[in-house]
Amino acid sequence: MNQSKKDIRSLTKLQIEEFFTLKHKPKFRANQVYEWLWKHRVLDFNLMTSLSLDDRTLLHSTFSINSLTLHNYKTSLDGTVKFLFQLDQNKVVEGVLIPHLNRYTACISSQAGCSLACKFCATGKLKLYRNLSAGEIYDQVFLINEFTLRKFKKPITNIVYMGMGEPFLNSTNVLNSITHITSKQGLNISAKRITVSTAGIVKIIKRIADLSPKFNLAISLHSANDTIRTKIMEINKSNNLKDLALAIDYFYTKTKIKPTYEYILLNGVNDSTQDAKDLIAFCKKTPSKVNLIEYNQVSNTPYRKSSQSSTKIFMDLLEKNKILVKFRRSRGEDIGAACGQLATQNKK
Repeated sequence: MNQSKKDIRSLTKLQIEEFFTLKHKPKFRANQVYEWLWKHRVLDFNLMTSLSLDDRTLLHSTFSINSLTLHNYKTSLDGTVKFLFQLDQNKVVEGVLIPHLNRYTACISSQAGCSLACKFCATGKLKLYRNLSAGEIYDQVFLINEFTLRKFKKPITNIVYMGMGEPFLNSTNVLNSITHITSKQGLNISAKRITVSTAGIVKIIKRIADLSPKFNLAISLHSANDTIRTKIMEINKSNNLKDLALAIDYFYTKTKIKPTYEYILLNGVNDSTQDAKDLIAFCKKTPSKVNLIEYNQVSNTPYRKSSQSSTKIFMDLLEKNKILVKFRRSRGEDIGAACGQLATQNKK
């Protein structure tokens, strides 16, 4: 990463326009540069052939283009692909491609590591190394999409910010990455196909609601009981369920986008009939839907996945109470690519 020059991908299109204006250059040059950067992911100013040699030299002398690169990838027996992306010299982050029928979902990271330390999650054991830039987040999408086009002859269909890190603790870069991904001068992927998952940062949920986003919101809930949720998710100490419910309702009122509650079923922890009733009550506060998730084993934790019978009773109770619910089975567990397993343990 070049630290001596400013990364041009950290600038907005308006800021690039301002740069050219200050240099007595036409504003439309900014549109050209923006497309080279975000539609084509050109990482060398010399390859921006619609610009004059003088303009390319000016850009090269002023800016750098920082990016991440694909380190390697592994394919699961079920077809899930885990990617390791090189950041700094000794750091990688992970992304995942989940192919299912005609759906190709890219699961991407927003931070290297994570500061939240949820008890059941491998990523939380890493601690936080740093936030990813908007460009580094975008790069994951671009590179996974290139892989999907080569392997399946089709582009990715969906993007979920559910990889390493808490997206709303890196909200500026996450929102900027979504701008580049959805822009017609970028990847032109509809925001309706993007889901951002948060453990529930109340003030950021409200702040983003005021921006009228078009992407989907997922909440890593995992319990609708404050005592249980605090035991497994420390974030609940500062963002309790009452405040979280109010923030989610505010988001829905502003956007009319139904939140999805992600709920990992943990044997003997949050999978009782009472837990289901608590979740039903929470869901009825705001129009919503639920993804029940099969737990993926993480080493050095006491947690186990719920039994089939407990899972069925839990799900049936939700359905009887008119809660829209889906069950997500584990994918990519054999290569450490499943939900909660991303811990960059395979850097070879």
